[in-house]
Amino acid sequence: MKFPSRLPIPEEVLRIAKKLEDAGYETWCVGGAIRDNLLGLENHDFDLTTAAPPDEVRRLFKRTVPVGIEHGTVAVLDQRGTPHEVTTFRKDIRTDGRHAVVEFGVSLMDDLARRDYTINAIAYHPIAHRWQDPFEGAADLERKLIRSVGDPNWRFQEDYLRILRALRFSARFQFRIHARTLEAAKANAQGLAQLSAERVRDEWFKGIMTAARVSKLLTLWMEVGAARIWLPEIREKGEGRGSISAVDKLPRDPVLITACLASDPASLLTRLKCSNKDIERGRAIGVWRDKYPDPKHLPAVRKWLSEVGEYADDLLALPPARTAPLSLLPKAVRSVREGKDPLTLKDLAVTGDDLLAAGVRPGPDVGETLQRLLAEVLEDPSRNTKPYLLSRV
Repeated sequence: MKFPSRLPIPEEVLRIAKKLEDAGYETWCVGGAIRDNLLGLENHDFDLTTAAPPDEVRRLFKRTVPVGIEHGTVAVLDQRGTPHEVTTFRKDIRTDGRHAVVEFGVSLMDDLARRDYTINAIAYHPIAHRWQDPFEGAADLERKLIRSVGDPNWRFQEDYLRILRALRFSARFQFRIHARTLEAAKANAQGLAQLSAERVRDEWFKGIMTAARVSKLLTLWMEVGAARIWLPEIREKGEGRGSISAVDKLPRDPVLITACLASDPASLLTRLKCSNKDIERGRAIGVWRDKYPDPKHLPAVRKWLSEVGEYADDLLALPPARTAPLSLLPKAVRSVREGKDPLTLKDLAVTGDDLLAAGVRPGPDVGETLQRLLAEVLEDPSRNTKPYLLSRV
């Protein structure tokens, strides 16, 4: 692959690089934006790596945020408040597979040598328009290859999350993983158990959002052994709901896709330390995904919508809603929604106060009576009038 003479570096990034260079600190653009631009993909989020120590970066710029100061990373805010990451040249001196202790004051070559994959170890000088590619990352981009920088076993033992990053890059770019790198990933897969759930979740969700095909990402997780450790509720299935091939037809919604694949969505989402809202969403999908109404019977559709509430659209997105006769269900749901049919207690023409005034005893009787009235209204929405409902009381 021939390097272009120039890259489209944003003006704000150029200004930061020039200020660092003018102060006597060598500064280069590195990371995903370099890789993506070489692949012809749009990415203007250029990160900078520099010889300037973190404290010097903070001294040179008025507005900074120490986003990862222990690893040498400072976010410099431009005039619009947009952050641009600036990281000091560094190398790892000690690591436990989750966290690294780094040393500053090293060279660009040392810094590139600590990176995970050759395609991420390419540097571009934004002012002199020079390139550094000591590990032949450009050639690997041309070969569509994910290959570790240096010994893959050591790379993964420095940070086991790199295994999952290899799977994400492979699924996103449709690159193959170099044989030695893939072999090392499998050999070190047990180390994934040491990672925090939050880091694994973010990598899994990011993979779902960026993969060319989610089924390819999941196949890689299974092949390497990552799914066995972190996604044990997901089993390879045949055709139909929850099959690997079925996920490619779903919206790119990480929670929805994870819940669709899992035998126990709430358990899996809990392990990944998702929010309570996402866990409840997964739980609802697990409970209701095999309980669809007859779309030709509108009272049943209204009752179903009333019971599943905000999770109706998730359930409609799952594969069963696409098969006959359930393929008619979205149209039936649309009809109910367009008709603004009452579906919840708050949609009723009477309130608890109305029932008390009509002589219903305070306490559980009020709630039970409202539920019975809602059942009648779900059967026939024209019954939702105050006189009719009070006559039923």
